[in-house]
Formats: sequence, structure tokens, C-alpha cells
Amino acid sequence: MINDETIVQPQEFTVEQIFNNNEYVIPIYQRNYAWSRFEIEQLLDDINDIDIQETKKYYLGSLIVNERGINCFEVIDGQQRLTTLFLLLCFLNNQSINEGSLKFEARETSNRTLKLIKSKDDIVVCSENLYSQEIIEGYSIISKYFAKKNREFISEFNKKLSSIILVRTQVPKNIDLNHYFEIMNTRGEQLELHEIMKAKILGAIKSSGTEFDKIDKIIASTIWDACSQMNKYVQMCFPIEKRNFIFSRSWNSFDINEFAELRKWFCEDKLDNEVEFTLESILRQPIEKLNTSINENSIENDRFESIVTFPNFLLLVNEAMSISDTNKDNEAGLDDKRFLEIMKDHWSSKDAALDFIYSLLKYRYIFDQYIIKREYIGQYRLDGKWSLQQLTSYEEKNHYYKPYYLLTFNSTSRKSDKSKYDSEVNNKLCWLESCLRITYTSPKTMHWIARVMADVNKNPDGNHIIPMLEKYCCEKIVESKYQICTGFNIDRIVFTYLDYILLRDKSKSFRDFQFQFRTSIEHFFPRHPINMKDADCINNIDSFGNLALITVSANSKFSNMIPKHKVEQYPEIINQSPKLIMMKRLLDKNGGTWDSSSIDEHKVEMFNLLSEEIKDKIG
Repeated sequence: MINDETIVQPQEFTVEQIFNNNEYVIPIYQRNYAWSRFEIEQLLDDINDIDIQETKKYYLGSLIVNERGINCFEVIDGQQRLTTLFLLLCFLNNQSINEGSLKFEARETSNRTLKLIKSKDDIVVCSENLYSQEIIEGYSIISKYFAKKNREFISEFNKKLSSIILVRTQVPKNIDLNHYFEIMNTRGEQLELHEIMKAKILGAIKSSGTEFDKIDKIIASTIWDACSQMNKYVQMCFPIEKRNFIFSRSWNSFDINEFAELRKWFCEDKLDNEVEFTLESILRQPIEKLNTSINENSIENDRFESIVTFPNFLLLVNEAMSISDTNKDNEAGLDDKRFLEIMKDHWSSKDAALDFIYSLLKYRYIFDQYIIKREYIGQYRLDGKWSLQQLTSYEEKNHYYKPYYLLTFNSTSRKSDKSKYDSEVNNKLCWLESCLRITYTSPKTMHWIARVMADVNKNPDGNHIIPMLEKYCCEKIVESKYQICTGFNIDRIVFTYLDYILLRDKSKSFRDFQFQFRTSIEHFFPRHPINMKDADCINNIDSFGNLALITVSANSKFSNMIPKHKVEQYPEIINQSPKLIMMKRLLDKNGGTWDSSSIDEHKVEMFNLLSEEIKDKIG
């Protein structure tokens, strides 16, 4: 029970008062500063729009803190707004702030940047790795906001700050912060469950009391933040000196065996041989150019799209770590509604926390190499294509390395076992995984991803993935009792895996085919034909031989047309499914006629393919 003496009532502070004689610490479990031009300019516009003649107080929002010491507070919620206000007061030369007013725990790049901005000295800045480009960009956005304003505008803006109120809420002393994170709700926003997990993981590391606590906490937070960027290859989410250590100079190997091996490279940043530039030169850059400088290879930022989100990936890592030799999926293992319950063992001790962080990094590297992504490049820039590639590096002049993408299975790979690197193998795995991706669309059903990661962890060459996944699909098909099902009761995996078999074994017949999200079961001969005299197969239309899987929009276009007219008017829809292409060929063979015997013939042919496949994969 919380004693009333431990409760501090919420307090109101103006923007100028909030920092006066107070120090705020942004804990390491919080995200980096990330406000964009939209959020920053919205805040400035909100302040500018106030009429101080009519409005004595304008409430800007809440700040939730935990008291660490005398006038020193840990920021639990509201750090993005608070950091922006600090930058604003720096720009306005407000005397209420000093160098210690705002600090980031264990993030020297951020602290170094705040100190530089506060001092406004023309200090030589050594490298993007030494300073927070996000904070510099935020300050630049503020300076550019006022650049075209006159002195009178800035003077009036300054006066309004005394009417802007922040409500600072201090959590009770000795409260369980982990529990508080779970119930906190500020302005309708809550910490995401994976953010709560990060806090718990870091809390477990901090609480052990060993000499490595501080460095281990930094390592864990750095790895977590890097792995959370799912739409980039994880190598590109680390500064280059750490990237070269973790993934070698070629960026495409992972030879670290345990968490402890990471410590020597995170004790201190390597600051030698950096390129120099000044803060003033950065601030003169257009905002668009600053945006491109945040990431080393920003041209790649929008190139790839992960097939899972970071919270789902965390659940997949958990499942891969504990996956059994049985082929039964843990149906509850990927249930994000039970996220904290499922993951709780990983913060039961420091050892458990560090083991999970190491596994998170290792499985993320495996994920990037062996799980498909959507790639948006060239002719696929708008719609994307399925991509299965590994990231490596190539050397430009002056020993400058840049990212380069090779097929995961590629004969030009530098790895020793050349036999396993084959573009045909790469195509097969890409087809097989995209088949599974469009079949099991809910994150709760993507157990196959955990199986791939666990398999590669045991067998790093990746040669076992295809037979393992083919067996997995065949078992799902057998479980579906496809031979006795009809119509809409036939599981989607039966259609998609059959398309994969046709593609794998007759790939030259289905050039440029790509799996797409198809959720509509199409009756090649329609259930309600326009002319009933053509309905000689009406009693057989729910047979597997008359069905294919296509998109909803394609089904709508086909409507109640007879097969011959569908083929003639919409050939692009026929190409959505190799099975449908096979039906079209049988239609052509029969002179445009599609009847009960055609349906039966196609069903027997397709069932024979499935039976042979099942016999071959699972006996």
C-alpha cells in the first residue's frame, strides 16, 4: 500500500520554470529523440496561436517523472516534448536552462550535442557518430522556423512562454516502476508492450550489482534499438566500427558466441580519424539534406519492408529459442495479447536478460538473411517484389565500404561451401516463403518463421530450410483433410502450396509469377451462371477441380462469366495462379468447353501431385 507521504501532488510549471533549478534525466529505456518537423512545428504553432490577452494559461501537456534525488528527476513520459522545449529555450537564449538541465542516461552523443547547442560555440564537430543528428535536426527546424520572422515576432513569442503550462506529475516514491509503466496512460497514449519489456530487461541487468552493469545496459539498449528497425538490415543499424566488429569487415558473418564478447567494443567509442564539420555548417543545410544525413545509407531506408513488426519478431525470437523437435506449433506462443506473460522469463535475472539480448541479435541476423522481405526498387518501386538477399559490403576508393546485396544462396558468395550457393535454390526458398506469407497472414500464425530461424541456428548453412518447410506445409495439408472438403471449406494452404509445387517443378511455364495476397476462392465455372443452359456441371462446381485462389478484386471482375469468357477478357487474372493457368490449358485443349469431366480430370491431376508430394515429404 502506498503511504500518503510518498505522494506528491501534480505541479504546474511554465515553460521557463520547468527547467529552473531542476535536472531531468532521460533513462536509457526511452527511445532516442525522434520528433520530426511536423511535431516540432505543430508545438511552435500552438504556442504562437495563443492570445495572451484572452488566455492566462495554456496547458501544453503532462510530464511524468520519478524523483532520483534533490531536484533531479527521471523522465518517464513526455521526453520528446521536454527535449524540444529545451532546444527552443536554447535558441531563444533563455537563462532558465544550463548544461545540466537535461541529460540522456548512457548516451554521450546526445549529451555532447545538447552541450554544444547550449554553448553555441563554433566548436569543431568530429563525426556524425559523435553527435546526435536527430537533436541537431530538431534544433535546425526550430531555427529555420524563426529565420524569416522579425524581432517583434520573436519578442511576442517569448512573452507567451510565461502563459504555457506543463503539469509535472511525480510518481510515488518506492513505486514499482515496471508495474507503473503497464498502467500509465498519458494523453491517451501508453507505452507499447515491447517498450515495457525493454524497461524490464534493462531493469534486470541494472539490478544485479556487478561491475559490468553499466556497460551491459548500454550494449543491451543499443542492440534492442538496432533490432527494432525492422525495415533495414540489422548491420546498417550499428555505427560502422561496431558493425565491422559484430559482422566482420564484409558485414555478412556473425561469429560472436556469447554476450560477453560484445563488451570490449562497447566500453568506449572509437573516436579516431573522423571527418570534421561545424555545427554552424550543419544548421545551414536544408532540412531535407539533414534528413538524409541521419542514416549512413539513407538511400536504402525505403528499399525494404519486413514481413513482421518488431513486437511480433520478439515473440518469434522467444519461440525460436524454445522450439521443440515436434512439428506441433505452439498456438499461444505468438499471441500478442499475452505478450508480457509469454516473455516474462527473459527478465527473471540478469543472465536471462543478457541471453535474450544476445539471441535477439543473432536471430535478427538470421532473419535478415533467410526470411523474405518486400523490396521496392526499379520497376518494383511502387508494388514491391519478394526478395531473399544477404547484405555484404564492397570497398570503394579510400577504403570506404558500402552495402551491397547478393542472393542469400549465390554462387558468387565468398563463403567456403560454394555448392550450396545457387540461384535456383534461392528462387525455391523465396517462392516457398512467399507461399507461406500469403497463406498465414496473421502474425499469430507465422510459426514457420520461428522454425526457419531455429533451423539455421542449428544448421548455419541453410541447406535444411527447404525440406523442413516443405514437410511443414505437407503436414498442414494433411491436417486439413483436403480430400473430403469442398468449396470454401478447403484450407488456403492447399491452393497456395499446390501453386508452389507447380512453380517449383514447372517454373519455365510460369514466367514472372509472384505470389500475391489472394483470399478469394474462385469458381472457374460460376455458381450462378448467366445462362443456365451452360450449367451442365452445376452439381460439381464446389469440387477442388473447379476452384482456384485469386484476389477479391479479380473475383469481382470475373463475376458470373463462363470460363471461356474469363480467359478471353481477363488473361492477367488467369496468371494469378499456376493452378488456374493449368485449368486454362485444359479448357483450351477441350476447345473452350469446361464441364464436369474437365473438373474431374483437373481434380485428379492436382490431387495426384499433392499425394506424391506428401508421400515424398512425410511418407
